[in-house]
Amino acid sequence: MPPPENKVPPAKPTLLPLQRPVTSLWGVGAERAAQLARLEISTVEDLLLYRPRRYEDRRHFKKISELIKGEPATARGKIVALGLKRFRGGMKSVFEIILDDGSARLHCRWWNLPFMQNYFAQGDDVFVFGKLIETKPRTMDHPETEVIEGGEESFIHIARIAPVYSLTEGLPQRWLRGLIWHTLEKLETELDRDNAAQRRVSSLSGAALPSRGNAVRMIHFPEEMTDVEIARRRLALDEFVELQRQIQMRRKKFEAQARALPCGGDNRLMRPFLARLGFKLTEAQTRVLREIRADLGGAHPMRRLLQGDVGSGKTIVAACSALMAIESGHNVALMAPTEILAEQHFLNFQKWFGSLGVPVELQTGSRKSAKTGSAQTPMLFVGTHALFSSGFDLPKPGLVIIDEQHKFGVAQREQLVRKGNYPHVLVMTATPIPRTLGLTLYGDLDVSVIDEMPGGRGRLNTFVRATDKLPKVFDFIREKISAGRQAYVVYPRVEDSGGKELKAVVAEFENLKKNFTPFRVGLLHGKLSGREKEAVMADFRKNEIRVLLSTALIEVGVDVPNATVMLVENAERFGLAQLHQLRGRIGRGAHVSFCILISDAKTSEARQRLKILEETADGFKIAEADLKLRGPGELLGREQSGLPKFRFGNLAEDLDLIRQARELVKQMSQAS
Repeated sequence: MPPPENKVPPAKPTLLPLQRPVTSLWGVGAERAAQLARLEISTVEDLLLYRPRRYEDRRHFKKISELIKGEPATARGKIVALGLKRFRGGMKSVFEIILDDGSARLHCRWWNLPFMQNYFAQGDDVFVFGKLIETKPRTMDHPETEVIEGGEESFIHIARIAPVYSLTEGLPQRWLRGLIWHTLEKLETELDRDNAAQRRVSSLSGAALPSRGNAVRMIHFPEEMTDVEIARRRLALDEFVELQRQIQMRRKKFEAQARALPCGGDNRLMRPFLARLGFKLTEAQTRVLREIRADLGGAHPMRRLLQGDVGSGKTIVAACSALMAIESGHNVALMAPTEILAEQHFLNFQKWFGSLGVPVELQTGSRKSAKTGSAQTPMLFVGTHALFSSGFDLPKPGLVIIDEQHKFGVAQREQLVRKGNYPHVLVMTATPIPRTLGLTLYGDLDVSVIDEMPGGRGRLNTFVRATDKLPKVFDFIREKISAGRQAYVVYPRVEDSGGKELKAVVAEFENLKKNFTPFRVGLLHGKLSGREKEAVMADFRKNEIRVLLSTALIEVGVDVPNATVMLVENAERFGLAQLHQLRGRIGRGAHVSFCILISDAKTSEARQRLKILEETADGFKIAEADLKLRGPGELLGREQSGLPKFRFGNLAEDLDLIRQARELVKQMSQAS
């Protein structure tokens, strides 16, 4: 038996300075590392890119005598008195320090935080930031504070614009600021040397922006407040460049390994389909179909995003695209986010494709009529996420159409696509995507836009009304349904959880039935079974139900041209894009339509959002406004969107930087 070989263990890769753990820094032991980890700081780079929450101009601070009630300000003084007072058996307390700067005295109080007494001593020199709540005596409750100590390091903390960071329990502001200062002193040059792509950004972006190292110093220790935005833009550009690199690498990798299935079609089904529609496609629909046909006959599988405002005719474009693939001998899958929308698509496509001899099958969680296995005749499969469940075999998919993409996560999209051998993918959305999100979230997709609405639609009017106008609104709805029209009434919740202000559909159902007697009122919400939802929608389509009471479940895709009134209660509880989608359920026929948003919104932001809807029906303007008001995390949901977490990038404001990042990455790619 031969002796065992002396195997040398593989050498551990040497970490670059910025990738080393924070424990490699002097003064950071296990306890401090645990505190920093709670702030999502684990490496040296995390520390240097930890963005200040705000700044204090400690070159100029107010005298205590100059502080104005209700205005945030910074002051400085010495502690001349302090003490802890307990109440009611020691369960409640207040700790107070009194500062004096020679001009006046300031009382700083902390309620029920007795441990604060451990941080201060008589004679301490203290900075405070907060708002006066009283002037006699001058009082601040729970101000931010920092004890100023003398010594050679005091220049880091005083007589400058000082960064103020979000902290965690036990982590002093002064200690974190000092750690970042000393780390920058040692490693500022590493920020420019550590990443080739970032060095390339510095060389290509010109003299308008500082180097990465300078930008990090400016974001922490600016000489003037104008430095902060200059530095933020430079670091945001780095983030956008890295994202665009990943997007373009993903696209290149995909194109290198994926060959397209020929799905361009021969028009033998398309011609009779278009002839039987009864109307002519708009120029925008025709243009988009040409783009899709070119993709379906191209060398690489189509990856295309189809954007179109509510009611612009995306479903017809999807039908034509499906027919191209079916003409070419391949099956098509159409995935919708809800069973209601899947059922509606199923009924529409059955009506359209039945006379063409194209089978249409439905696959949802509650209804599984779709045939699995190898289909002899190319067909269309319509469904929800059940289409990519493990129990369903999607045979020979040539084209996958995903409706309302923003309702699905990126991973879900890829899971469905992997069911086939790289089928073509058409992603549709009626939620217009702000340009910044389009260049980031969907940067690996080609984009088509239907920017023209079909003719023959009635005018759509939008009004915001207070709750006390509801009786008049109900009279108006009764007038419309008496004339043969139909109405939606939408509430934000299914059941009442005790709150008086927020209405719920189940609680209001009986009230509406009384209000609209003798007309029938239907109830629709997510807790109903699939068959119950189908039955309600079928009766509404047949005009047997005149008023449909619902949650936002009807937000997308529901198409009943005879419905001309949309009433949304507690409208401030919905996002702008969501309200625009709800409004899109009406105005789909020839009659004039009315969207009435009921709200007693107390905040100026909520009132501003509703005013935007009153003023415009342009979905792209509304999407841009929604992004600025709520941000991408709220607008899309971080998990759903697949977007990274930006430290410095602002998707609501940085369109120019995102475009610059795309161009820089293209230049890098050409130069490499």
